[in-house]
Amino acid sequence: MRAWLRRRARRTLHEFRTRLARFQLQQRRQAKVALLGDPVVREAIAAHAAEHRMSDAEVRRRVETYIAEIVPHFSILSYYKVGYNLAKVLVNLLYKVSVDYQDEAALARIPKKDVVVYLMNHRSNADYVVVAYVLAYGVQVSYAVGEWARAWPLEYVFKSFGAYFIRRRYREPLYHAVLERYVQLITRNGVTQGIFPEGGLTRDGRLKLPKLGLLDYICRTVLDGDFARDVWFVPVALNYDRVLEDRSLIRELVAEGDRPGRLSQLFSVTAYVLANLGRLLTGRLRRYGRAAVNFGTPLSLRSWLATAPPGVLAWSKEQRLPELQKLANEMLRRIGAIIPVTPVPLAAAALLSFEQTVVPKAAVLDRMDQLRDRLQEVNAKVVRGGVRIHDIWDRAWRMLRLRQLVVAEGDSLVILPRGRPLLEYYANSIAHLIRIRGPRLPFHKEHERETDLPRLKRPET
Repeated sequence: MRAWLRRRARRTLHEFRTRLARFQLQQRRQAKVALLGDPVVREAIAAHAAEHRMSDAEVRRRVETYIAEIVPHFSILSYYKVGYNLAKVLVNLLYKVSVDYQDEAALARIPKKDVVVYLMNHRSNADYVVVAYVLAYGVQVSYAVGEWARAWPLEYVFKSFGAYFIRRRYREPLYHAVLERYVQLITRNGVTQGIFPEGGLTRDGRLKLPKLGLLDYICRTVLDGDFARDVWFVPVALNYDRVLEDRSLIRELVAEGDRPGRLSQLFSVTAYVLANLGRLLTGRLRRYGRAAVNFGTPLSLRSWLATAPPGVLAWSKEQRLPELQKLANEMLRRIGAIIPVTPVPLAAAALLSFEQTVVPKAAVLDRMDQLRDRLQEVNAKVVRGGVRIHDIWDRAWRMLRLRQLVVAEGDSLVILPRGRPLLEYYANSIAHLIRIRGPRLPFHKEHERETDLPRLKRPET
């Protein structure tokens, strides 16, 4: 049976033309030995034992627990025969996927021996699935996954897909010593990684400030004298016509008086699941518009270090983090510059630009056309930007009507009170590319301002 499984795994790698580090196949065993024998980890064990008056054996057992929690048990057949096929069904059932490359030639020039790290904006938990599906033919991506995925059975599924787990906001130095050395171990061994520099899902739709933890760990791999490779950071931008968990994400940003009660939330979720199950069984289930992925121009770590202060990575943490912040900001700038503009964000931006409750449909279409032209002037990627604006509106309108965000009243469009926060959420995804505010139309006084519509508040940073 083992021989048959190995043959199947080899055929799968050839079928997908996958670039897979050999370390991935033995890392469960090798990582434990390497980490327990690592001088940095041993030093952290001694420091933790002295500080907390524990024996080395007790601290070592804690380290073994951390290793078992972090390190995946990757399976080729699980990733490609189960994960890929499941992703293919789900992604294509829910979305029409668009993939674009801003600088395909630069991506092709990355040397095969070098290490690639994909840095992505984080809009949905579907990001993991969408990017892995898009990259499946050519590369396997090892994700850094938060605590949310440690629930049974997700933990075992993600580990078999090669994902490693991290505890966010867990400050124990011993844990971070183990995590840092593990990240550097897989980087030295050429494992392709995918990380979200924002550190979590955006709540208001805007790009968040970057976190430096994992980026710092990866960059400091080059301090190892035996590591002769380069690390390439590839910006990846995602956007959706519908984020599956959008209402849950914005709920904490809506004023408490405007939030639905728990019973109402439970009813909404139950109704959503039953309605979509009914549509699926009767063949009436429609996709949620576009899921768009855009790959930008990669940045070489060694080329960036050539422009940074000499020896910056060897500085103390307090000294080097401000310099690494510049690298993180540059990568987030590259991600933001290539955010795909799908129909719903474009329509939401046009609707909100008037700052009115009721807007003539013709004015909205005209504003969408203007916004599209301005986006293309700044080299933004407008998905299917060459089609008629009426076609883009038709695609957006299906989602706006389905979500009960906007209703048509004669030749005008009315933004419903519960619809504004979601419209703002989607418009925020492209608000950094252009200014979307425009002049209000000369309407009746009661429609001049949106005084009674709830608004999103900015999350605390």
